[in-house]
Amino acid sequence: MAQLRTLLDGLAFPEGPRWHEGRLWFSDMHRDRVIALDLDGNAETIAEVAGRPSGLGWDPEGRLLIVSMVDRRLLRLDPEGLTEVALLGHLAPWHCNDMLVDEQGRAYIGNFGWDHEKQSGPVATRMLRVDPDGTVHVAAEDLLFPNGTVLTPDGRTLVVGETYGARLTAFDVDADGALSNRRTWAELEGAVPDGICLDTEGAIWVACPVSGRVLRIREGGEVLDTVEVEHKAFACMLGGPTGNHLFVCTAPDSDRDACRRLRGGRIEILEVDTPQAGLP
Repeated sequence: MAQLRTLLDGLAFPEGPRWHEGRLWFSDMHRDRVIALDLDGNAETIAEVAGRPSGLGWDPEGRLLIVSMVDRRLLRLDPEGLTEVALLGHLAPWHCNDMLVDEQGRAYIGNFGWDHEKQSGPVATRMLRVDPDGTVHVAAEDLLFPNGTVLTPDGRTLVVGETYGARLTAFDVDADGALSNRRTWAELEGAVPDGICLDTEGAIWVACPVSGRVLRIREGGEVLDTVEVEHKAFACMLGGPTGNHLFVCTAPDSDRDACRRLRGGRIEILEVDTPQAGLP
């Protein structure tokens, strides 16, 4: 497989990449902004989020939804600015992070589960679901840091990476958005999953920051492809005009102060054979 090349550098900590309307949208989390990037490397700041932006998505009206991590809120970008959609802190015990928004506008949001910088862990937590009317529900319990999430093209299977569980966990999605029939999609031997994305062969690309790799994995755990990165890979997304560009968010560290000082974050890119499928 060809090597990654740098599309944009000088970032603090890129996360939550999404391909939307011809550009890669992502959060530069530790610089508190959401950025859109085209394939020529032209970057535009879309929003500034004081509570640290993370997961991104769009509602059925095409409005950008943003997870605000440290104040645990779901925000929407309206013409007049950022609007609060939902408060999450009563159900999310610590920082919120990645998000998947389905075609109905339901947002599935993970969280750390505990203050990992000050407390011992891991501590099991829950994934939340915010419906289009802003009501907040517990979608799933007993997850070890629910992180990157994908939804199959038929909308019937949701897979979430449990970062501290070292596995991908699948659920059936009921008509009302409720999750059921929990099962292990893949155990990840020696790998810690962060951001993930799905392709048309049903394989999942998994960013593994601890090992410095991005893995393409089949259900059951077989590793089909491996991409090595120079630093650490925290998230990935398939996109581009034909869905065959693999975008990887990398950085040498995840500590906020170090990231703001080093500015070593990058969006790296690689063309692959199998295009994007499902959501995000």
